[in-house]
Amino acid sequence: MKKEGHPDYQDILFVDSSTGTKFVCGSTLKPKEKETFQGKEYPVYRVPISSASHPFFTGSKQLVDAEGRVDKFRKRYAKKEEQQPKEEEKPAPSKKPVKKAAKK
Repeated sequence: MKKEGHPDYQDILFVDSSTGTKFVCGSTLKPKEKETFQGKEYPVYRVPISSASHPFFTGSKQLVDAEGRVDKFRKRYAKKEEQQPKEEEKPAPSKKPVKKAAKK
């Protein structure tokens, strides 16, 4: 077997960026940032959402939005809702009859 066939496996500190929850788990990731957690220094990997903040695991139905995605979504679709009544007021275009091809 090749000696360098697999990446190094090490303990990494994962930090949930939306709640600040920290937990240590083994991984082959190689982050450059380091932080001390419970008296030991670990490489740090920041995750946008984890089991500490995901509504399925927390039992809450609130949205955790660390990067403003929900606000962007709501603004975008609020504009479309305002435009819909204007489009409904326009008269429908007349339909032209469809010509059928003759059989040979």
